Amino acid sequence: MKIANYIQDLLYRYECVILPGFGAFLSQRESAFIDAATHTLYPPKKTVSFNRQLVKNDGLLANYIADAESINYTTALNKIADFVHQLESSLKEQQKAEIANVGEFTVSEDYTLQFEPFNKVNYLADSFGLDVVHSTKIQREVYKSQVQKIEDKAPIHFTPERRSRKAAFLKYAAVGILAIGLSGIAGLNIYSNQVAEHNIAEQQEAENQLQQQIQEATFVIDNPLPAITFNVEKQSGNFHLVAGAFRVEENAEKKVEELREEGYKARLIGANKYGLHQVVFSSHKTRRDAVNALNKLKRENQAAWLLVQEL
Repeated sequence: MKIANYIQDLLYRYECVILPGFGAFLSQRESAFIDAATHTLYPPKKTVSFNRQLVKNDGLLANYIADAESINYTTALNKIADFVHQLESSLKEQQKAEIANVGEFTVSEDYTLQFEPFNKVNYLADSFGLDVVHSTKIQREVYKSQVQKIEDKAPIHFTPERRSRKAAFLKYAAVGILAIGLSGIAGLNIYSNQVAEHNIAEQQEAENQLQQQIQEATFVIDNPLPAITFNVEKQSGNFHLVAGAFRVEENAEKKVEELREEGYKARLIGANKYGLHQVVFSSHKTRRDAVNALNKLKRENQAAWLLVQEL
């Protein structure tokens, strides 16, 4: 079914893709590495895992299907429900189910759901086109011992005539090197002086422009207003804990107000490429801080997930 293809498309762009009523596919980036045993270089990639607890619809998959097939949102949800029903039926009857190019589900003996990702597809967009590189072991040859043996067997002797010619050649070579060095030092001094003069001139010009702007912007207020101080905590960072995505902006704003009343530092981070207005619990500067906050948040909000997006 096409829904498997839609899940694949979203895994390239997001770190969490929820299949409503079934679970969520989570992706995490791994750096490139070398297998020394097989002499193989593996490019950076995304590893896919599965979380059975995240089943609440966040609208991402449904809106993507609706946009791709030009259907309404309710019809897209019905298609997802049919797909989930097929997965559940396959697990019940055959003890296994598969989502093409994503992974395979199996039911263990203790009736727990196991997920095995499909490792032949790399969902890291930055690594598109990069393949595994195999190399043969590099053989390093050492010539030093061979050269020493040859020198011991065939020592080189210089005759007086050859020594005098060699000495003359070395004398002229030394004079040439000295001349080149002196000319290089002189040229370097001239260049350094030119750079210093240029920097001083540019600095003086910048100071003159700044002084002129200050004079133009100076004015006098007869009745100055009292100073007002605002304590605003600015949210920053590229790691966001998402509370939901809404097609109607008013609904997103209401969600922000509700979360703020509950004590969260909620805010809107704008609409994504599908036109959904994204509401986040909070934003963090590092992945570690975001993951720690997400673990605490999931105790009360299982639908929360991590979005990495530069604003």
